[in-house]
Amino acid sequence: MINLLNNFFLKFKNSNFLSLEFQKLQKETQVEKIFKAIENFSNISEIRYVGGCVRKILNKEVVDDIDLAVNLSPEKISEILKKNNIKFYKTGIEHGTITALINKRKFEITSLRKDILTDGRHAKVQFNNDWHEDASRRDFTINSIYSDIDGNLYDPFDGKKDLENGEIKFIGDAEKRIKEDYLRILRYIRFFLNYSKKDHDSNTAKIIKKNLEGFNKISSERLLDEFKKLAFSNGFTKLNNDEFCLEIIKLIFPQFRNIHLFKNLNSFSKKNIHKVDFIFLVSLMIIDGSDNPDYFIYKFNVSKKDQKRILFLNDFFSKKINTKTFSTSNLEKILYFNGKQSLLDLLYFQIFKSKKIDQKIINYIEYFIDKEPPLLPLRAITLMTKYNIPEGKELGEKLKKIENKWVDNHFKISETEVQKIINN
Repeated sequence: MINLLNNFFLKFKNSNFLSLEFQKLQKETQVEKIFKAIENFSNISEIRYVGGCVRKILNKEVVDDIDLAVNLSPEKISEILKKNNIKFYKTGIEHGTITALINKRKFEITSLRKDILTDGRHAKVQFNNDWHEDASRRDFTINSIYSDIDGNLYDPFDGKKDLENGEIKFIGDAEKRIKEDYLRILRYIRFFLNYSKKDHDSNTAKIIKKNLEGFNKISSERLLDEFKKLAFSNGFTKLNNDEFCLEIIKLIFPQFRNIHLFKNLNSFSKKNIHKVDFIFLVSLMIIDGSDNPDYFIYKFNVSKKDQKRILFLNDFFSKKINTKTFSTSNLEKILYFNGKQSLLDLLYFQIFKSKKIDQKIINYIEYFIDKEPPLLPLRAITLMTKYNIPEGKELGEKLKKIENKWVDNHFKISETEVQKIINN
């Protein structure tokens, strides 16, 4: 559908490259269903790609999420999606965001808006149909680029040029943008490490340092979630080489005492850093032989499951490591008593914190990665029925002795050995 605003959006004619990449995105995601549903609603309704997906296509990166902007209210968007049998749920309806689902792929659709009240954490918004005003309230020029379904760009703040030149610029007044949401400081670091080809602007750096106290207003969950995006970005391994970015991260996350480990990773660790998960990376940064992990767990409200992983590693590496520590026998016992996740965590931990590659550890990773914990061949019910042992304390003691014998004997036990334990 062609309307008057299309002339405005065709500020940049699509290149063959952009056209092909956006065609590929349509084919892979079926996002065209959403575009058609919105554009067929009325002669003024419009929808555009925005933010990360446009930036990544321009920078020839893999697109892993798709954000869309629409000049309609959230209520209208919901109505349209429902009418067109497109599944959706209201993820951030107060801020105008609805998430559509097509073949298990998520598409965040947000109404054009302006921020009318901010406190450094949250914003009260007002929906409108002004594309320039929507762009004006975004954080960086490289994130305020819009595209129609064919790859024709609307770029009111020359974000494409800044991306090509490797310049990370706040839109408008940097301090105002930061005070609207202090997490933008972490976002600045992430985008700088991933895209910048220039030094830090001295005034921007000064403003960032001036506003670090604003992080006292940010919840630990949001803080850690934003750092997670940095940790899984390609720029993370550059952090230790940028004095300013490293200083800011250390001030925000003083618990990351071992962050220097990522400066000189061995070749195996560099190759596998994106295969390990976030809690493992956190463990590397916080485990230092002190109570630092306990403080981190408390401050960031870590889940019980993740607490268990962190504390297991902390306990394991607080003890003296010797030749028996990484023996097949000992590792098999860890697999049985602590599970595969804990076993792989400690093997990866050992190799990530080492400057040299220990081929023995790599061999163990390959050996255990598809290996499941062994199962005790006898159960309590078997002892009760086959050996006439009544339920109670004696049953538990006999089963424990059998388990200990089985484990010590490399997870093997004979009928004779079982009988001997039963009769004693």
